[in-house]
Amino acid sequence: MMGRLAVVGLGPGGDATRTAEVVARLAAATDLVGYGPYLDQVGPAQYGQTRHDSANRREVDRAQFALDLAADGRDVVVVSSGDPGVFAMATVIVEQLHHDAAGGRWKGVEVSVLPGVTAASAAAARVGAPLGHDFCVISLSDVLKPWSVVEQRLDAAAGADFVLALYNPQSRHRRWQLARALEVVSRHRAPGTPVVLARNVGREGEQVEIVRLAELDPDRVDMRTALIIGSSRTTAFTDAAGQPWVFTPRDYPDELSAETSASESTS
Repeated sequence: MMGRLAVVGLGPGGDATRTAEVVARLAAATDLVGYGPYLDQVGPAQYGQTRHDSANRREVDRAQFALDLAADGRDVVVVSSGDPGVFAMATVIVEQLHHDAAGGRWKGVEVSVLPGVTAASAAAARVGAPLGHDFCVISLSDVLKPWSVVEQRLDAAAGADFVLALYNPQSRHRRWQLARALEVVSRHRAPGTPVVLARNVGREGEQVEIVRLAELDPDRVDMRTALIIGSSRTTAFTDAAGQPWVFTPRDYPDELSAETSASESTS
C-alpha cells in the first residue's frame, strides 16, 4: 500500500513562525528526511519518527530516497528551511516525479507541498515593510546556474527599480560574487539606498541591521544572511521612540517610471 509524502517549510527557524499545518504534518509522520541542520530545527522526534539525515548537496538522492520510503507505505516528511518552493526541496521532489511520469516508480504516492515563511518575508518583518512594492528574489549561488545569468538578472532587476531580496549571498567557497553583485546593483542605486542585513532570523544569534548600500561590507555576510536592497523609493528612518524602520511605498509616481525608462534606453 502506497504512503504519502509532504515537503514542508519550517520557516526561518523557531516554532513561533511555523504554520499549524506544518506542525500537524510533522507530528503525523513516520519518517523525517532532510539536511541535518534543518532536521535539528524540528527538534527531537516526539512521536517515534525515524530521522534520515543527508548531506546538503545530495538533494536528488534525498528526494528519491524519500519517495521510495513513501512508496513502501511510510508517512514521510521532507523538511526545508523557509518555504520549500523557494530555492528548496519542493522543486527537486516534483522534478523527480516529472522524470518518472511514465515509469510509475512512485505511482500512487500522495505528494503535497506545505508552505513556510521564506527568508525575505521574515527579514522584512523585522524592520517594517521594505517589500511593500514590487520586488525580486535572486539567489547569488552559481552552483546550479552560471554567474553570467546571475549578473544579467541582477542588472535587469536593479535597472527596473525592483527591491532586491538576495538569497545565498556568500559562502566559504564563494567569496567574490557578492562584491560583484553590489557593483552591478550600484549602477542603478544611490549610495544611500537602505539595505537590510538579516542573519539567523528567528533563530539563536539573530542579528538585523540597516546600512547604506555604499557602506555594506561583504565580509560581514554569510550563507545565513538574507539581504534586502531597497528601490529608489525605499526609505529608512527612526521613529520618536528610537525604533528603526524601512518601508517601500505602495505607490510609484509616473515621473519615476519615465526616469527609469530613459535610463534603460541610454545604458
